[in-house]
Amino acid sequence: MTTCASFPAVATVTPAKTATPVDYLLRLQALRQQVGLSRSSIYAAIAAGTFPKPVRLGGNSVAWLQSEVSAWVSERIAERDQEVTRERA
Repeated sequence: MTTCASFPAVATVTPAKTATPVDYLLRLQALRQQVGLSRSSIYAAIAAGTFPKPVRLGGNSVAWLQSEVSAWVSERIAERDQEVTRERA
């Protein structure tokens, strides 16, 4: 049995100069819950070039990058805010 005494008490860790955020993969069910669109609406938007393309995981499995989906949602919010501003002008 190994005890803690056999390991160094302090380890030196050099942090990265810039932190890289972790990007998550969303499978279709999680994606649908996040964006509120049906499967067919998602694939129609991909075909129209208005929604992020999925990443192929192998076989028939695909997923979407959380960062790209978040950016898409942010664009929808910005479009809405621009429309509200135009309506008030």
